[in-house]
Amino acid sequence: MRLATYNVEWFANLFDDKDNLLVDDRWSGRYNVTRAAQIEALGKVFAAIDADAVMVIEAPNSGRQQSTVRALERFAAAFDLRTSKALIGFPNDTQQEIALLYDPDALDVRHDPLGSLTGKKGSGDAPRFDGTFRIDLDIDATEDLVRFSKPPLELALRTAAGKEIRLIGAHLKSKAPHGARTDDQVMRLSIANRRKQLAQAIWLRQRIEAHQSQGDSLILMGDLNDGPGLDEYERLFGRSSVEILLGDTLLDPHAKAALSQRFGVRYATARFERPGGERFLQALLDYIMISLDLMDRGPVWRIWHPFDDAECWQIPELREALLTASDHFPVTLDIDI
Repeated sequence: MRLATYNVEWFANLFDDKDNLLVDDRWSGRYNVTRAAQIEALGKVFAAIDADAVMVIEAPNSGRQQSTVRALERFAAAFDLRTSKALIGFPNDTQQEIALLYDPDALDVRHDPLGSLTGKKGSGDAPRFDGTFRIDLDIDATEDLVRFSKPPLELALRTAAGKEIRLIGAHLKSKAPHGARTDDQVMRLSIANRRKQLAQAIWLRQRIEAHQSQGDSLILMGDLNDGPGLDEYERLFGRSSVEILLGDTLLDPHAKAALSQRFGVRYATARFERPGGERFLQALLDYIMISLDLMDRGPVWRIWHPFDDAECWQIPELREALLTASDHFPVTLDIDI
């Protein structure tokens, strides 16, 4: 079984209001990339990873006219992908949905959200992910109300071999200080955003612990928008969101390496152009974390990085497709389930 997580930048821009692919020479949301070029590149990448299921982060929009499921299934049909079915959970207002594109012959999947309904008053005990979480973020004896702008996708998965898995797809809040113009604004926004992201991680961690108390096999995947040592504000809070989520009961070897070594190989799943266009910033943002009971299933992780993965580098067509398709690269997990 191969599972993947893939953040596709501006996927929504590749579809019209009726969820048809816009295969033309107009610009996509990606810099200097046409819609036709991005669509073709994405088709090559999805075909190359050949996963049984892909957690699509920043999936096409869902709204009154548009349907994430319809858009993804039409994309899959256009490239004859075996991941022909799509599923989402709670839609959001950001035009960046979280969806699973999967092979119906390989697994059965259903949206299965857990937690209590809270309304606006919230709850401090891992409410449903479309609800409100109460937590004291700044230790002032006053509880703050936290919401997910992109509620995590909770799935009950059963493989063709009969293995049952709890699968969660997540896209945590970005820490980037968007809109800040002065150094003081950058600092205030960065700290506020990290505080909110940590609250989301604590909320997710509560759900993880609930599953593990029931003995569930669990996989958490997606864009966590964080990694150990990514910015100086992490020191103010003592640990990163990734560390909170891992605890001592989940494992991701790329995260483990980042936590345990300051020098040597640095894994990266995203590549962003710096202002001025002369250099690029790389970061480890995308993860697949598994519960420890799955370690005896022969898990093998892979980041499909166009320069750091030997096979991707040696196949020019795939290398260029990865660079054109998105500013993130797929992460896959091969596992015997």
